[in-house]
Amino acid sequence: MSKADGKTSLLQKQLWQRERRAIAFLSCLNYRSGELSSYLQSIACGVSELLEIDWSVVTVCQKGFEKVLASSIDMGEGEHVYSLHGLLTGTVIEIGRPLAVEDAVKNPEYGQIPEGYCAYLGIPLKTAEGKVIGTICSFHRQHRAFTQEEIQVAEVFAERAATAIDNYYLYQQQCEFNQILESEVEKRTVELRTAQAKLVEQERLAAIGEFAAMIVHEIRNPLTTMLMGLKYFQKTSLNPAAQERLSLALGEASRLENLLSEILLYAKPQVLQLDELEINDLIRELLKLIWEMPEALEREIKFIPSPNPIKILGDQDKLKQVFINIVRNACEAVYPGDVIIWEVKNSSLDQVRINVCNGGEPIPPEILAQLTQPFFSTKSNGTGLGLAISKRILHAHGGELSIHSDTAAGTTVAVQLPVVTAWNMG
Repeated sequence: MSKADGKTSLLQKQLWQRERRAIAFLSCLNYRSGELSSYLQSIACGVSELLEIDWSVVTVCQKGFEKVLASSIDMGEGEHVYSLHGLLTGTVIEIGRPLAVEDAVKNPEYGQIPEGYCAYLGIPLKTAEGKVIGTICSFHRQHRAFTQEEIQVAEVFAERAATAIDNYYLYQQQCEFNQILESEVEKRTVELRTAQAKLVEQERLAAIGEFAAMIVHEIRNPLTTMLMGLKYFQKTSLNPAAQERLSLALGEASRLENLLSEILLYAKPQVLQLDELEINDLIRELLKLIWEMPEALEREIKFIPSPNPIKILGDQDKLKQVFINIVRNACEAVYPGDVIIWEVKNSSLDQVRINVCNGGEPIPPEILAQLTQPFFSTKSNGTGLGLAISKRILHAHGGELSIHSDTAAGTTVAVQLPVVTAWNMG
C-alpha cells in the first residue's frame, strides 16, 4: 500500500470514528420540554469534544444582542449578554450560514474574537421555518482550518439545538397561554357563579316576597279589625289598669303593623328610579330632615363633604332611606352631646365612599357579623330589618355596605357606591 493510500485510509478511519462518536453523542441527547439548559450544555460539550476545539457556546440572538445559553467551559455566575455589533457571531447571524475562520486575528474583517483565541467556527441555529434564532460558536486558541465534514457535524448539533430552543419557546408560550386560559376560565367561572348566585337569590327573594305578601295580607286584615276595636275602647271611660292594658295592646299592634310593612319592603324586588345625583347635595338636603328626628336631638352631626362634586346614578328616595337608617342608628348608639361624623371621600377613580362614624361603645365581633342579617336586632323594639333592607338597596345600586367597630375609633358604617362615570362605561 502506498503512502497516499495509507494516508487516505487513515483519514477515512478518523472520519468514520468521528461519525461514530457523533452518532453516540446524538443518541445520548434526550430533550424534555422545559429542560433546556442541560440539553444545550451537552450540545456545547459535544461539539468541543468531537471537533477537538477549546471552547463552544450555544447562544440565542434577539434585537442585536446574543445571550449565552450554554458553554463547554465555566463562564462564571450571572447572565452573559453581548452586543452582536462587530462580533463574529454578528456576521453569522447576518449571512445566515456557517462561518469558518482559520485565524480571526489576521482576518478581523469577519469580526472580533474573544481575547486569547484565534480560530473560529460559527453555525447558525435555524428553525424549521428557516428563521435564524442563534448560533453555536466554537473558538480555538491556535489557528486551524475546519473541514467540510467538521462543519457538517457542527450543523447536525446546531439543528438539534435550534429545534430544542424553538420547542422550548413554544412550550413557554403554551404554558403562558395555559395560565392565561386558566385565569380566564377561573374568572369566568367566578362571574358565572356570582351571576348564578344572584339569580338564585332573586328567585328566592321573589318566592319569599310572594309568600310574605300573602302572609302579610292574611295578618293585616284581622289586625286592622283588632286595631279598630281597640281604638273604639279609647273613647270609653276605663279604669287605670284597663287603660294601661289598652295602651300596651295598641302599642304592640302598631309595632306588628310596622313589622309587616318592613317585611314587605325587604321581600319585594328593588326596582330603582335612577337619576344623576350629586352626593354632597343629597346629604346636605338629608341633614335638614335628620336634624328634626327625635334620635338626633342633642347630638351633633358633623358633615365633611368631598372637596370636589361627586355624581352617582341612584334612586334618591331609596338612598335617603338608607342614610336615614344608618344615621339614626349612629345617633342611638351615643349619648347626648356626642358627635356623629358623616364624611364623603373618593376611595378610587370609580368609587365614592360615605362614612358615618360614631364614638359609642364598640360592637362585639360576634354581634357585628350578624347586624345585616334579617330579623337580627340589638334593640328591644327593633325589627332587625333596617340594615338588611339598606344592604339590599345598596346592592341594587352596585354598591356595598360594611361595618367596622373598635375601641379606638368607635363604629364606622361605610357605604361604597360607583360614581357616574363607572356606570356610563358599563
